[in-house]
Amino acid sequence: MSDKPIEKKRRTRGPGRTDREDWLQAALAVMISDGVDAIKVAALSEHLECARSSFYWYFKNRDEVLAALLDQWQSLNNRTILSYAARPADTINLALVTLFRGFLDPKKFNTSLDFGVREWARRDVSVRRAVDISDTARLDAISGMFTRYGYEPREAAIRARIVYYTQIGYEALDRRSNRLDREETGPHYLFCLTGRRPNAEETAAITQLAHDLKD
Repeated sequence: MSDKPIEKKRRTRGPGRTDREDWLQAALAVMISDGVDAIKVAALSEHLECARSSFYWYFKNRDEVLAALLDQWQSLNNRTILSYAARPADTINLALVTLFRGFLDPKKFNTSLDFGVREWARRDVSVRRAVDISDTARLDAISGMFTRYGYEPREAAIRARIVYYTQIGYEALDRRSNRLDREETGPHYLFCLTGRRPNAEETAAITQLAHDLKD
């Protein structure tokens, strides 16, 4: 038997190997761990354990990957908040529970991507503008949600800010809570955010959402 160490075989482009989404996910992982400046073809290739040449089947250059990440953020995260804020509900408390479901579903809203883009915006003026436009659209959508339930425009705008900034801040602080704590505090959150005490149906809805989240 040979004592020569076995070299790890690098993947190459081919059926079942890497696709465009693989490269995007690799770029996202690198951005989250090391920042946007670390997104380079060599780093992504190493992350995927495949040849660098595979990259060029899907992207012309690094800038195209960055543009694709920004497009993914806009089409996924922004679309989720705008669409969930517009969903019909019988009461403002039920509407808010629906909005929270959009925020908390990782398939609908990628929190890591959101924070990665915000960090990126600190050093890129064009991305900063995109984030500002996005935040304005999200706040307008949540404010519109409140006005549909009879809140005056000024109050609706302030409550929208409280809801949005609280949710973003909660995730930024990486706050962790267990299921029992979420179930107990959920109805109180609804009351504090809307000013309307939840009835039995609304309490059940926020309790169910708290129960559905993984500990």
